[in-house]
Amino acid sequence: MRPKKTILCVDDNEQALSVRKFMLETRGYRVLTAVGSERALELFRDGGIDLVLSDLIMPYMDGNELIRRMKELAPEVPTILISGSVKAFDRANRADAFLPKGACSPVEMLERIRVMVARKRGPKKGHGLRPLVSTLVEEHQAETSEAVVVGA
Repeated sequence: MRPKKTILCVDDNEQALSVRKFMLETRGYRVLTAVGSERALELFRDGGIDLVLSDLIMPYMDGNELIRRMKELAPEVPTILISGSVKAFDRANRADAFLPKGACSPVEMLERIRVMVARKRGPKKGHGLRPLVSTLVEEHQAETSEAVVVGA
């Protein structure tokens, strides 16, 4: 059995946090919650986070600044910002993805999370070399006009 992926959820609205936590835990994720950005940074520094799901508009430090600081610590951890303000999308330039509250269904949010957690794991073994090999073959053929046999 694979270990559960850990998602850090950040929001200043405790009710929204508990709904997200329940939704993610019922899908098999381990969920840590933080009511503010400072607490979120403490949890993030402890390590073991596979994805961060944060509200954009929060007091003291908004989600954009929070994610900027997190990316300085661990740039490989995927981050998603969510906001009820459509205009906030312009400010959400630090995150890997932006989801508008209300315009995005829970199913869409879960699918985005699943895809981004899988990306953090990296490509399946053996699949990562195909694009590289085909690029090298094309370059070789352009330079020499010789046929290249791959896998023989």
